[in-house]
Amino acid sequence: MGEAPAFSVLFRIALLALGISKARAASLLQVDKSLVGRWAAGTVKPTEHNLARITELVAERVPGFSMHDWQRDIDTFSDLVGVDPALAHRSVEPPTAVGGGILNCVVEARIETERRGAAYEGFWRTVRPSLVMPDRVFHDYGMIRKGGFGLLEVTMGGAGLTFKGWALPLEGNLFAMLDAMVGFTPLFLIFKGVSLPKVTRLDGLVLHAALDAARTPTAMPILLERVGDLTGDPREDERICSEMGLNDPFEDEADISEEVRSHLFRDTGPTAAAAGGDLFLTVSAVSRLLRGMTPPGQLEG
Repeated sequence: MGEAPAFSVLFRIALLALGISKARAASLLQVDKSLVGRWAAGTVKPTEHNLARITELVAERVPGFSMHDWQRDIDTFSDLVGVDPALAHRSVEPPTAVGGGILNCVVEARIETERRGAAYEGFWRTVRPSLVMPDRVFHDYGMIRKGGFGLLEVTMGGAGLTFKGWALPLEGNLFAMLDAMVGFTPLFLIFKGVSLPKVTRLDGLVLHAALDAARTPTAMPILLERVGDLTGDPREDERICSEMGLNDPFEDEADISEEVRSHLFRDTGPTAAAAGGDLFLTVSAVSRLLRGMTPPGQLEG
């Protein structure tokens, strides 16, 4: 038997064997579905009590399954629970390229995350136009931190909505794809990166399907502002992130500067370009809204 992998890896294989979703597992285990998501992501390990309950759940499908079986390697664990080892490996690895192999962007993002991922870790809020309330500015709240697969894990939420996914720092930009808990459609974001060691504000674009009846594809400007630093305690960070999600999404709207508001609601297209504006919706490397600093705060810009 090889070295035991992280619990999160075996837990995802167990869900595959049981044929249930994380939401269904949460219902059967009588825990919050966000907790099951954190087990699967590897950001939190189950308590001894919850591990025993998970083990009992698997044992209903695999007679004789015990706590000791969580020490198995992927192949022997997969055999035990009745999952094809090849399928098991695919279910716990990052997205693959057509024809197999890890996507080149994921490989490069892991390298860049190891080198500069700490610059983006922290608590954040978005500043963006509201789709459902024209002319109003909306905030989502959440955090970015290093997670599984050597990538940056993103959790954001606001007004009862939650988004989770991964961010990839690549070639001076930050790319993110988030999974919406409502509507089952992803959000795509690109932010122009900042070269200083600690990023405090990012300027970018978001592409997603609006929550109207037609799920209209929509692109808009978005800012991401640091509102705090991680504590170093994953559980405490989770608690803070959850509390932030309860914040008023229109908080401080009256204090938003005219510069920011004009940036968020700016015109693009031939008429705007003829007047010296942008033909397309873009983010410039010289955007005055990009911000970063050295950790002690002596240099900011």
